[in-house]
Amino acid sequence: MIDNMQTSAILSAGMKLLRENLGLIETEIFIVSIKNKGFDYTEWRENLWEDMTAEELFAKAAEFERQHPELIPKNAKFI
Repeated sequence: MIDNMQTSAILSAGMKLLRENLGLIETEIFIVSIKNKGFDYTEWRENLWEDMTAEELFAKAAEFERQHPELIPKNAKFI
């Protein structure tokens, strides 16, 4: 089990990422939306790409990589 210090560090890092990428107001909207709607990450993730073929998903990922090379780790290895 993760101890409270690890949980605190994870939450802190997550909040920092949200603020840096969404902004303060949008981060608050994101948090309130999750809390109010009983957001289930696992269910959301399972249905995220259900209407896409593997080829469409690959094309979207490749396009995202082209548009955001700064988000791809320098040591990432692709098949």
